[in-house]
Order: sequence, then structure tokens, then C-alpha cells
Amino acid sequence: MSNKVSQQFNALLAKAEQSLRARATPRAIRVQVGSATCEQAAGADEVLAEFRNHVAASGRTDIQLHRTGCTGRCSREPIVGVMVPGQIPIKYERVDRKAVHEIFTQHILGGQPVLGRILDGPAENLVAQEILVCGSLRCGWREGKSFVAVLKEKLASAGIGPDQVRVTVGSCFGACSMEDAVHRSHLLIRPAKVLYRVADEADLDEILRDHILGGQVVERLQVPGKTIGRKFLELYGDVAFFNRQTRIALRHNGVLDPESIEEYFHYRGFEALAKVLGKGNPKWVIDEITRSKLRGRGGGGFPTGEKWAMAAKAAEKTRYLICNADEGDPGAFMDRSMLESDPLNVIEGMIIGAYAIGAARGFVYIRAEYPMAIRRLENAIAQCRQWGLLGKDILGSGFDFDLEIRLGAGAFVCGEETALIHSIEGERGQPRIRPPYPTESGLWGKPTVINNVETFANVPAVINYGSDWFSRIGTATSGGTKVFALAGKIRHTGLVEVPMGTTLRQVVYDIGGGVAEGKQLKAVQTGGPAGGCIPAKWIDTPIDFDTLTKAGSIMGSGGMIILDEDDCMVDIAKFYLTFSQDESCGKCTPCREGSVRMLEILERITTGQGSLEDLDWLKRLALLMKKTSLCGLGRAAPNPVLSTLEHFRDEYVAHVVDKRCPAHKCTALIHYEIDPAKCVGCTLCARNCPVPCIAGQRRQPHEIDQLKCVKCGKCFEVCRFDAVQRL
Repeated sequence: MSNKVSQQFNALLAKAEQSLRARATPRAIRVQVGSATCEQAAGADEVLAEFRNHVAASGRTDIQLHRTGCTGRCSREPIVGVMVPGQIPIKYERVDRKAVHEIFTQHILGGQPVLGRILDGPAENLVAQEILVCGSLRCGWREGKSFVAVLKEKLASAGIGPDQVRVTVGSCFGACSMEDAVHRSHLLIRPAKVLYRVADEADLDEILRDHILGGQVVERLQVPGKTIGRKFLELYGDVAFFNRQTRIALRHNGVLDPESIEEYFHYRGFEALAKVLGKGNPKWVIDEITRSKLRGRGGGGFPTGEKWAMAAKAAEKTRYLICNADEGDPGAFMDRSMLESDPLNVIEGMIIGAYAIGAARGFVYIRAEYPMAIRRLENAIAQCRQWGLLGKDILGSGFDFDLEIRLGAGAFVCGEETALIHSIEGERGQPRIRPPYPTESGLWGKPTVINNVETFANVPAVINYGSDWFSRIGTATSGGTKVFALAGKIRHTGLVEVPMGTTLRQVVYDIGGGVAEGKQLKAVQTGGPAGGCIPAKWIDTPIDFDTLTKAGSIMGSGGMIILDEDDCMVDIAKFYLTFSQDESCGKCTPCREGSVRMLEILERITTGQGSLEDLDWLKRLALLMKKTSLCGLGRAAPNPVLSTLEHFRDEYVAHVVDKRCPAHKCTALIHYEIDPAKCVGCTLCARNCPVPCIAGQRRQPHEIDQLKCVKCGKCFEVCRFDAVQRL
């Protein structure tokens, strides 16, 4: 690192640390409240205000309120963390104003956690210490025996029960080097926040004797520094939904205040940028990104280093960098969360990318429906300019780069890079034929690199921790992790970040907690409207660009919808095709006309008017559209249809031959009947029927007039005797 860059960076770091020290209160109790669109919709602002009122009323000066971004645990928000010095952090779920009073009086003032409100609780008791063991395949040790089994045996031999020290297996800590792999294991002791590297039983004995029993840190085995994701695990390591993830892009979510550049500096913020500018070698940056095997996280999976190299080699010296934050997939909210929770990380990645390709100007193209993300991004850009991290002569390196935000109007097709470029230029958002590719002729005809939010969020981590480290986390062809928005019929919805190569089973069952309400898994839909449905029998499929494509789906930007036995796969295909047809820009005939004709066929099938010949036409149209459409939207739109035809053809046949929907979802193919043997004549069904179409005397079996019935299903819902049958 050059002296000038180093000096300026260290001056900014010292300024940030001094500011944080001035605000800190020694040995203070910290109350942490999540703050993002989803949290606020659940009432997080009111919760934070109520805590402020309680702190003011108590007169206590040793209680600090801290706002963070979203942890990604959607179904349990608002989430509140209470961090008492010397104790394991306690997280509370679905906190409201009433809960605030209970938490404040009983826990913060009284010292007794509210066990009934604990995240993923209720908890029966709490432990004084927890040992979180790295469960990565790269972690091991020389003894040849199960590390966790030996650890539990030694704790039991020392008379330490699970009610005193809890042992939990988590995901990768990101703490191992090449020489550590398979020869050493790692464990994190909470609440002491000490990370140890263990090679054999002697090391483990020393840790148990000196630290667990004696309270003294074993310095020779301690892993120094700020390993990636460590702070997140220190706070959330006891929660299975979190500790089984490997957080790189999301490492700061739920940890730092997204509007504080000082906190970002504290967590190694802009260290990667200073390293890059200090080296003064753009080619080194591109080589590092290439060696990391970081592939574009926007869906295409194109190697990021290769794309940057193409732009850097262009003869034209005016170049542009664009961050694609036009997240349009139904159910996807990864980009929004990263921009709301850690915008400075994305900006740092963009500055590094701009330096690598020689761009002096960049754009963040973000959908206007994300007001909080836009506001926090604007704040982050303003702070970077104020601190000399955007604009002229960044960190005294001579490199100039600035950013501006461009808002999209919600057109799904503008997620395609050439349509996005047209939108920024003020033109109608329609794709164009490639080549030339944007790296040759992009924005205003100049070489342009476009990557999505998650791709840029990974860049600082690659630079800070090294390309070799990053590439070892993923697979042979895809380095690092992938963030998914886990939704649908799953117990634990939310954002999930896992290493490339993790199986669908691990995501659905180990992290997501399995299918909701004890139902049977039917399929996993990945990739949004451009993706496909992977049947339950393929649940052990590794998550990777190539394997998902072979399974008839795609990675996409990261949507993952869990479907159960009650979902109709024909209806699912129709839902996604309806979306794609509605969002088609209409420029090319295969997509404009093909999507309409396919939707007409699906409409016939789901209303009982289809034929077996329709299935052949549907597949033929889908393949034609896939081969001949102009852009990725049109080429991928048939995926939901093709994958369901391939894996669930029996459901299509039932719709067209038997004129029935096995999942009872297609209204036109359902009818309701009352079993006279079960009907007691309570009249509840008749009283709730909106038509009405149910007749019968009190205490006598009732009947449904099929000609009048609108198939709303209300009678089926309200019957207490299972007398109404849905057929």
C-alpha cells in the first residue's frame, strides 16, 4: 500500500474509531432493533420509540439503543436483541409495544430474560456459555474422531452439563488457511467472543481447563483479527436459522447501523479499497476476482473477472460501471435487504470494480418501489463524498470516480442489461441484439460493466480475505456463497446465504426447518419467473449454476419458493407465465406472441377444456420461444412450463383427461358435495354460502345446487363435521 493512500485511510479509520468511542458508554447494555422495510412494516419504528420512552423514564445512562439493518428472519420480525456485558446475547421475536415493557422491566432492569418471547422459543432455560463449532467440511483435526463427540465427552467428564455449556454446530467461520484445512477445527466461545483453532485433544483439554472452567483466554490457540462473519455469529450463533449459514455478502446485516460510515469502518470497511488503490495495479484486482471464481449473482453466472477484463482491454477509455438493483422477481428481496442494511459495502465493491476497469462514472439502477433502499443509498453516497471516498483523487491515489442513482419504473425486462442501458439513456426499456456486448458497446456506446448488487457485495470480501479463501468456499466452478429469498410453504422464511454446492435439502430442512404444517414437499421453484420447478425426489441436488440448469431450472437472482402437496403444478406454471407475458416488452415475436399462445393453452387446461394435443403444442411453443426469443426474459420464460411438463406430466394429464385438479387448486375443476351420512343439519354451511346454493332443513342432511355453486369453498372451510367434500 502506498504511503499516501495508507496515511489517508488510517486517518479516516482513526476519525471513525474516535467518533465511535465518543458515543460509547463503557459496560453499557445494548438494545438492538432491526430497521428495514420488512421490519418497519411489522412495527419496528414503534418498538424503537417505545424503548426510547422506557430508557428516558428509567433515568438510566448505561442503556444504549442501536439500530441495525435486517437480519433476514422475515417471519419473526420485529427482532430485538439485548446484549448485557458478560452474558450471551438474547434475541426476541415479534416484539410489540406490550413486549417492550415486559423485556425492559424484566430483562434489562430485572436481569431475568423473558423466556417465552425468545427467538425460536419459548426457551426452558439459558446457559452461561456456548461453544459454537465450525461444521465446514474443511474443518477437521488429527485425532480422526468426531470433534463434536470428543468435545461433549470431555465436557461430561469434567462435570459440565448441557444446562451449563451448550454445544452447537454451525457453518463456516471463514477462519481457516490452506494449511489448516482438514487438520484443524475451530470453535467460538460465547459470550467471551473468543475464536480458537484446535489441532488435537491436548488443545481441547487446555481450552476446557483454562477457559471454560478457569475463565482465562488461551492466547496461543486464539485466532486473531476480524474473521468474516464472526461478529454476526457472536450475536446470532445460537439460532439454527443463522448459524448454519455462511455469511459473506450479508455479513453486516443485523450487525451495523446502515447509516453509520463510522461503524462500517470499524468492521474493516474500505480496507479492501485502500489495499487496491495502494497497489496501484488494476490488473491485480481483475486477477484476484478471476481466481476467486466469483460469478455474476444476477442470474447469468458469467465469470466476474472475465467480464471486467473484457472492459479493461477496450480501446475506448471512457468506460462506465452499473449496479443492477432492478430486482423484479416475485418473492425476491435480496438486493433490497443488502442496500437497506449494508449500502456502503456495495459502494465499496463498485469503487473497486470501477478502478479495475478504468471507469470514472457509475450508476446504481434501482427500482423506485424501494424507497428505504434509495434513501439509505443516497445517504451512503453523500457520506462517501464527504469522507473523500467518492469524487476526485480518492484516498490520494489519483483515481477519480463518482456515483449517481437512476430509478426504474418497475419494468421487469429492465433487469436485462441492454434494456437497463436503454432505460438509463432515457429510452424505452427494450433489449437489443448481442453482440456487441455491453463490455464493447454499452451505455452511450461506451464499454460498460454491469453487475448486480450481490456481486459487488462480495468484492470487498474477496480482496480482504483473498481469492484462494473465497474460491475454497464454493465449488470447482463457482466460488463463494449465494443468497436466497426462502419463501412459500416453509416453516422459516427469510434470507439465506449458503456456500455454492450446498444441497436443496440442507436449505429446506436444516435452515428452513422443513415444510410448514407437516405437509409433504412437492417441489422447489428457483430462479423466479425464468426458473423451473425441481421435484422433491431431487432434493439432494447441489445448488450451483450448472447443476440447477441440468435440473431444468436456473439460479436466477436467488428466489427459492417451497411448494407442498397442496400446490397445483399446472397452476404454478400458469402463474409464472402470466407474469412473464405481462412483463414482455413486445419487441420480438417469439416472446410477444408465444407467451400469449402458451397462456391460452394453460387457461384451457386449468378450466377443463384442454386436450392431450394441447400438451404437445405447449411443449413445442415453449421450445420455440426458448430458442428464438431476443433476450433472456423470453428465452427463460418457458422454464416453469417445461420443468413442470417434464416432472409433473401426470398432473397435466389429470387436468385434460380426468378433468380434475389433484391439488384442488383450479377452481373450474372443483366441485363440492355434502355427505348425507356426516351432515347433521347444523346449517352453518348454508348460513355462510354467499350465493346461496345450499338447501336443507335444520337437523336434516343438506344439498348443494351444482348449477348455482360458485365454488368459493366457504362451505368446506366452515363445516365442523367433515361433511363437505371437495372433489
